Amino acid sequence: MPDTRKIRILVAKPGLDGHDRGAKIIARALRDDGFEVIYTGLHQTPEMIVAAAVQEDVDGIGLSIMSGAHMTLFPAVIDLLKAQGAGDVIVFGGGIIPDPDIPELKKLGVREIFTPGATTGSIAKWVRDNVLPRS
Repeated sequence: MPDTRKIRILVAKPGLDGHDRGAKIIARALRDDGFEVIYTGLHQTPEMIVAAAVQEDVDGIGLSIMSGAHMTLFPAVIDLLKAQGAGDVIVFGGGIIPDPDIPELKKLGVREIFTPGATTGSIAKWVRDNVLPRS
């Protein structure tokens, strides 16, 4: 029998960002599109994000960042996932990320970056097409 479990996504705000409207909009849009969504809230460390991801057995992590610390925080989450044996969790992100940083983030293991102007529908479609339930 095929796996009918909903795709589980953790939406997190790493670092010192104090603005989470976008993350909340994405979390709600993904939930409304049929995904199971866990939102961690503001001021999460990479360690807190990965601990929650492992505990909740998520299939993907969506990181939202506006502080400019994406080149430090995104790779830290990916490295910690690997160290916890959860390197197959898909990491994607969005927020204020300069175009020149996107290819480097992808080389480091971030699967996709959504910049301002991305629609909630396009993000939900990307998640549906690229994140599968983990076995």
